[in-house]
Amino acid sequence: MRLAVFASGNGSNFSAIQEAILSKELSADIACVICDQKDAGIYQRAKDAGIPIYYFDIKTFSSKKEYEKAIIAQLDKEMVELIILAGYMRIVGSTLLEAFPKRILNIHPSYLPAFPGKQGIRDAFEAGVDQTGVTIHIVDEGVDSGPILAQEKLPILSTDSLATLEAKIHGIEHRLYSKTIQDYINQLKTRRTYDTSIN
Repeated sequence: MRLAVFASGNGSNFSAIQEAILSKELSADIACVICDQKDAGIYQRAKDAGIPIYYFDIKTFSSKKEYEKAIIAQLDKEMVELIILAGYMRIVGSTLLEAFPKRILNIHPSYLPAFPGKQGIRDAFEAGVDQTGVTIHIVDEGVDSGPILAQEKLPILSTDSLATLEAKIHGIEHRLYSKTIQDYINQLKTRRTYDTSIN
């Protein structure tokens, strides 16, 4: 299955997914990367992996709809089947959602529904709770509110700093995301086979 990875930052989850593909743990290909930040670290990661990366600046478009329509046109050229959000810090709008229904996955660094939003790790740490986690879900119209595909809890120790907690969360993300993507691809293939058999 051809994937597009959307990212705004360093791209460590992109690299973990690419490593899973190369090791045959994930039966997919990253067709391209979509980025909304000009100087994001993922540029070098994509270049090193030989994967095309496209920059879209929402400020150059008349509306979010036009911004997403331009992205969709590029995804169509790359024959993308599934979108993977990996640190993409922009809320997905209705234009993309309608073009890829139940075909956009997101990873969030908390055990949802607790601590949605941009700072899930920091919010959990500063709240003083005794556990947090990682959630992977299908993207819908809300913020971190779509159907959950996988979750893993992580205790917050008294010895944890924000930095150590972030490192632990990222470790879970890098392992769990690729596995969940593969599970979801298997579901999509099963559904496609079933749909074909009844037509």
